[in-house]
Amino acid sequence: MGVKISDKDTDAIDETIDDQSENNDAQPADLINKSVIKAVTILNELGRHPTGISVTELAKIVRMSRPTVFRLLLSLEQTGFVEREENKYTLGWKVARLGRLADPHGGIIARVQPALRQLADTFNEMIGYAVYNGDGEFDLIAEAHASRMVTVQGYLGTDFPLHATATSKIALSNLTDKEIISRLPKKLTRYASATIVDHDKFLQNIHEIRKLGYAIIDDELEESLFSLAVPVRDRRDNIIGILSVSGPSERMRQRPAGDIARELSAGSHAIVQALSTK
Repeated sequence: MGVKISDKDTDAIDETIDDQSENNDAQPADLINKSVIKAVTILNELGRHPTGISVTELAKIVRMSRPTVFRLLLSLEQTGFVEREENKYTLGWKVARLGRLADPHGGIIARVQPALRQLADTFNEMIGYAVYNGDGEFDLIAEAHASRMVTVQGYLGTDFPLHATATSKIALSNLTDKEIISRLPKKLTRYASATIVDHDKFLQNIHEIRKLGYAIIDDELEESLFSLAVPVRDRRDNIIGILSVSGPSERMRQRPAGDIARELSAGSHAIVQALSTK
C-alpha cells in the first residue's frame, strides 16, 4: 500500500508509535513514520550527488520545503549518515558501514546460480546475471563461466560505463530518452574501436534495443569482446533482472544475434521460476 507524502512541512522530525499501534484494527498507513520516509528519500537522492548538493537544490529535487530538508539533514549529520562540507551535503561514513554489513543478494545468488550454470554449459560462454533495481540501475551479482581455454574474464565488482555494456543498455532502455541523457556523462569515453561516443547515436541504439528486445556490444567495452543481454521479466512483465552472455567477438558472431537472444530469453524462465519458488 503506497503512501503519498505531503509537500507541507512537518512540525516535528521524531514521531513515535504508541502501544496502540499493535492493535489489529490499525491500518498500515497509520503505522508509517513519514519523517523516516522523507529521510530515506533524502539519503537516496544524496547518493546521486557524490560531490555534494546544497539544501536548496536538494529540497527542489525531493519536493520538500527547505526547512524540512535542513532539519532532516541536521539530524542525519549528527548520526553520521550525512556529512557536510561548507554548504554541500554528501552521504556519511555510516552509510558505507551499513552497506558493507548488508548482504542484499546472497539469497538470490544461490537461487539463480544453477540456471546460470546450465546456460554457461549450453553456450559454452560466460553468463552474467544482474539484479535490476529500477530507475535504470542494476547490480551484477552472479556469473557462470565457460569450460573453454579462451574465454571472457569475470566482471563482478566492476563499475560499468553506462554507454558501453549490453547490461547497462538494457537497464537504460527502460527509461525515457530525457532520463537517459541526464544519467550519461557529458562526454562519452571511447573504450574500444566501436564505442558509441555520440549522445544522439547512443539514443538511436537504445531505440533499436527497445524494438529488438535485446542489446549488443561488439568491440565497444573491450576490443574483440561481444556481449548480448536480455531483460528478465517476472510474471507481471516487470523487469527484475538482466541476463547476458559474453565471449570473443569472432566466436560469438558465428550465430545470428536473434537466435542467441531467443535462447537466452528462454533460459531466463528458469531464473524467474527459481526466484518465485518459496
